[in-house]
Amino acid sequence: MAEATRLIKKYPNRRLYDTQTSSYITLGDVKVLVLENEGFQVVDAKSGDDLTRSILLQIILEEETAGVPIFTSPMLSQIIRFYGNAMQGIMGTFLEKNLQAFMDIQNSFQDQGKNVADGSQFANPELWSQFMSVQTPVIQSMMSNYIEQSKNMFVQMQDQFQNQTRSMFTNFGFPNPGEFPGMTGMPGMPGTPGASKDKPDPTKK
Repeated sequence: MAEATRLIKKYPNRRLYDTQTSSYITLGDVKVLVLENEGFQVVDAKSGDDLTRSILLQIILEEETAGVPIFTSPMLSQIIRFYGNAMQGIMGTFLEKNLQAFMDIQNSFQDQGKNVADGSQFANPELWSQFMSVQTPVIQSMMSNYIEQSKNMFVQMQDQFQNQTRSMFTNFGFPNPGEFPGMTGMPGMPGTPGASKDKPDPTKK
């Protein structure tokens, strides 16, 4: 039987109440739950609205402010530009799949390291850190290749999206790019029967 999702309530005073332990907890305690891969949901105690994403974003903000940041300013700016963009949904999926790929590669290397001599020599955190420092360039190389492939895939998806949009507009009878909607038929405009560049100007003699 699957365990029920741990429910955390957020009260108007911004305090978080863990219904499993019947006690108030801090944002740091929620971070521990994340690190321990424990499923939980944060809801507004009054309205019942799901606040899990909001709490996770708060944790990320604290980490970005206090520690060594993951997101650079240009990267955050690029992410912001995708909000409201036609490619927003695709971009979210693209980032999620790349993050999952990175985690899969990382887990693979960790499993390989722990399997050496049953992992006994990696019981020491310092030795494990040294092992991972050696593997990091390899992981970076693998990720570079994967990201390059993903970038090409994303460009292809974008081109396909643009082609589908162009085809849709064409099927609905919209004007081709470069034409002037609503202007055809007016004197001197392209597409007007009998229009001529050499027509004399009545104001000139």
